[in-house]
Amino acid sequence: MDPLESGLVLKIRQDLWQQILDDVEYHAPIEACGLLAGKNGEVTKVYPIANALASPVRFRMAPVEQLHVFMDIDAQSLDLLAIYHSHPNGPPQPSPTDLDEFAYPGVLYLICHCSVSGWSCSCFNISGSHFESARFEFIPGE
Repeated sequence: MDPLESGLVLKIRQDLWQQILDDVEYHAPIEACGLLAGKNGEVTKVYPIANALASPVRFRMAPVEQLHVFMDIDAQSLDLLAIYHSHPNGPPQPSPTDLDEFAYPGVLYLICHCSVSGWSCSCFNISGSHFESARFEFIPGE
């Protein structure tokens, strides 16, 4: 099911959000990246993946890790719901490079960005060279 076409809001439990936050904090100032999987718009699994570029301004998921994650998502009958990555020193929205390299229509895009007050996250729907804000919310959990 395409989460964007169904009008679902991406839902993330606080413990899973913490996994994302831990990943981006650990890798800063390098961009961190990973995939979020689940069902019906609710994230049930966070998959941090190494940034093969080890760059503070770009990311490319390590291909072998990414393939293993896709196989695990498929084996668990989950849906790929979102891609996340960090902008340790960048804008809180997709960069021109992010838009050029986005290859997963129907999958949301979370960008974690750092400011004086700490890390926060913005969610986007990317279509071609355009993006718009998308909704995500924290839900109770473990």
